[in-house]
Formats: sequence, structure tokens, C-alpha cells
Amino acid sequence: MALLAHSYDIADRRAPVGRGDIVHGTYWIVLVLLTAALVFGVPLDHPSGTRFATLLFILGGLPHGAYDIALLQRAVALDRRTLWMVVAGYIAVALAMALLWMTVPLIALILFLSVAATHFGEDWPMLEEPLLRFAAGAAVIAAATIGHRADVTALFVDMSDDRGLVIAQVIAAAAPVILLVTAVGIAIAWHDGSRQWAAAMTSCLLLLWALPPVVGFALFFVFLHSPRHLTQARVTLGDMTRLRWLAVGAALSTAAIIGWWALHAAFPWRIGGAMTTQAFQLLASVAVPHLLLSRWLDHWLDRSGAP
Repeated sequence: MALLAHSYDIADRRAPVGRGDIVHGTYWIVLVLLTAALVFGVPLDHPSGTRFATLLFILGGLPHGAYDIALLQRAVALDRRTLWMVVAGYIAVALAMALLWMTVPLIALILFLSVAATHFGEDWPMLEEPLLRFAAGAAVIAAATIGHRADVTALFVDMSDDRGLVIAQVIAAAAPVILLVTAVGIAIAWHDGSRQWAAAMTSCLLLLWALPPVVGFALFFVFLHSPRHLTQARVTLGDMTRLRWLAVGAALSTAAIIGWWALHAAFPWRIGGAMTTQAFQLLASVAVPHLLLSRWLDHWLDRSGAP
């Protein structure tokens, strides 16, 4: 009964988020600034710009997954022993993903792209068809690839090996279909009332096509994707003080960065590459347990009979 009571509590807290029309006002400001930069020819692809965008999507994006365990504990009321088992499992999955980067990076890259498309598709709850949601999530990758194929290919090769070129070619070939299907999803979202989200994603996909890939990804990940999940988590964990909220996000994000740095220091011949490459690999390593836990939590809440 206690577990069911907790499931009702978290489901009630999820309700204010609605059907997905969450766009933080900061997005529109950054959108205007980046559009102006394109118009006036600001060299956003300069190495310093790439480094800044990399830091932005790591520091601004990692925290949105920092509340996974707190959300799970709120829903399922874990005892201390079970909580530590869950934490250990979460870390084990992240380490397994890091091990893939060190041993079979091509498989890690394919898994990362698949998980990213699936996870980004969760931003579209107004789309009931799973294929539409997956295409909408994959459109983030497809738009950048079609707009800057050479840059994306170089990134994929640096993240894996020369066979990353094939992955980029496959995505580029599928990109027109992915974007066409996503256009249908945008039309459905607009028709169903999620007009802010439809307009924001349309503009974001255009900028993902026009901007350097890392800059475009930072725009989407930090100003569209992360705020949705942070808003949901903040609603659910509404009784957490602001100071504790900030401390949890900062502490766990820092722990992930330090953990990756420790792996790099221990195995420099296995984990290398440019700063942006390692940032994406770190993001992938925490994205897999993040997706698995969020999927399991949603499934558990649905089965528990929550309204």
C-alpha cells in the first residue's frame, strides 16, 4: 500500500507538466542571438567557440539526469539497502558503456545514437506513435548531419574509428526521410495544441542544419531538452529545498565528470581524442542508465495503477 501511495503521489506531481508544450523563455533569447551571429558571419566554428559549446552542453546538460535516483526513491520508497543496490547498478551500467568506448567504440557509437534518438523522442509525449517519436528524436542528429556532414563524420570517426564514416553515411542517407516524418510529428503537435514546442523544434532543427554541429547540439540539449526534464523533476521533487536541489545537481554532475577524468587518467591509451569527443562519450555513458531508469520508472508507475 505504501508503494501505491507513493505512485499516486508522483503521478499527481507529474500532472502539471501537461502534454509537452514546455519551452523555457531563455531558448528564444539564445535563438535570436545565434541567428544574428549567423547573419553577421560570426565564426561560430572557431575552436574557442566549439570548446565553449562543449562546456555548455556538459555543464548545462548533465544536471538534468542527476535526479534519477531521487525520482525513483520518491516513487518506489526504497529502503537503504535497495537504494544502494540501485545506485550500484546505475554506476555499473555507466561503467559498462565506458568500457564499450574503450574496447568496441563503434558499437558504443551505434548504441549512443540509438539511445539519444529514443531519449530525445521522449520530448514528444503528444505523439502517440512510437515511430514518430523516434524519428523526432533522431531528427536532431539527422539535421546536423545533413547540414555539416564532414564535421559530423569527423566527430564520429574520432569517437569510434574509421568505420564511423559509414555511420555518418547511413544517417545522411536516412536524414530526408527522418526529417519528413518529423515534419508530420510537428504538424500533429501544432494541431494538438503544443504550438510552442512545435515552433521551437522547427526553429531548432533549422539551426541544427545551419550552425556548427556542437553549437547546434548545445542549443537543443541545454535550452530545449534539459529544461523539460528539469521542470518535470522539480515539480515531482517540489518539497526539496532550492539549496538541496542545486547541491544534488552540481554534486552528481561533478562526480560524473571526475569519474570520466579518472578513467582517462588510468587508461589514456583507451580514452583519448579531442575535448568534444570525450564530452560526447561521457554524455553517452550516463545517458544509457538515465534512459533505462526513466523507462523503468514510467513503466512501474503505469503498472501501479496511478491516475
